[in-house]
Amino acid sequence: MCEGRVAIVTGAGRGVGRAYALMLAKHGAKVVVNDLGSAANGVGADISPAQEVVDEIIAAGGEAIVDGSDVSDWTQSKAMIDGAIARFGKLDILVNNAGILRDRMMVNMTEDDWDSVIKVHLKGTFAPSHHAANYWRTESKAGRQIDARLINTTSASGLFGNIGQANYAAAKAGIASFSIVVARELERIGVTVNAIGPRAQTRMTEGLREVSEEALLRRDPEWIAALVTWLASPEAKDVTGRVFEAWGYGYSVAEGWTHGPITAAQREAEEVGQGVRRILAAARSNAGIERDSWQQP
Repeated sequence: MCEGRVAIVTGAGRGVGRAYALMLAKHGAKVVVNDLGSAANGVGADISPAQEVVDEIIAAGGEAIVDGSDVSDWTQSKAMIDGAIARFGKLDILVNNAGILRDRMMVNMTEDDWDSVIKVHLKGTFAPSHHAANYWRTESKAGRQIDARLINTTSASGLFGNIGQANYAAAKAGIASFSIVVARELERIGVTVNAIGPRAQTRMTEGLREVSEEALLRRDPEWIAALVTWLASPEAKDVTGRVFEAWGYGYSVAEGWTHGPITAAQREAEEVGQGVRRILAAARSNAGIERDSWQQP
């Protein structure tokens, strides 16, 4: 499905990123496997997980290279984009997947817990996207036809809220909104932008809850990689500005914030309550994060 296309996958040394890289390569893409190789909390660096993914792709007959750039660093993220183009001659797909966790209740969260998570997720999505988009814009101005993909990573925590993850949820909600805005900005030059909210069993989610054997199967990253690969392919060139939830239980289009019930505005505070309580009674509750909130196909 992606024969001859060039893809960068960030955070591709493990988990869902690894599954993305392997499936994109299986479908003919040349892949830059980016991973700083830090621990789940963002500490340290180790290039070996990314190298193992590259070795697996090459052993299967594909093409791939390792990139150890810190995607939250402006200069390094540009070097990653430029390096992919220098090596493979172009760039068609950027999958922003890199992330860390620093889970704490908000009252116990440190400034570093907040700053580190926001930087890796939010800036680590913006910086590579900015540099890739400028490459695609330059190509478009030169008269070359663009059919490119920007696929970002949000989360059910960011879309619906999860206690103990105020930093992570804020970053992931920001990525969802970022994706919708950038989709509108880049559509005219032939770039689609979508976001994925993956639900998978990886080192980022281990120990968070008891998981049955059936749930483990449904949380295999390959379910999500299939959707990402389809979105990365020419077949999905008309799909943009959408946020998807994905796991083995199904794919869902998240509908985001919508305009709900309305009441007349008031100039006096004491006249506000009755109308607001009426629209609250008519409004739907916020969507939940658990599977039982899904409508199964």
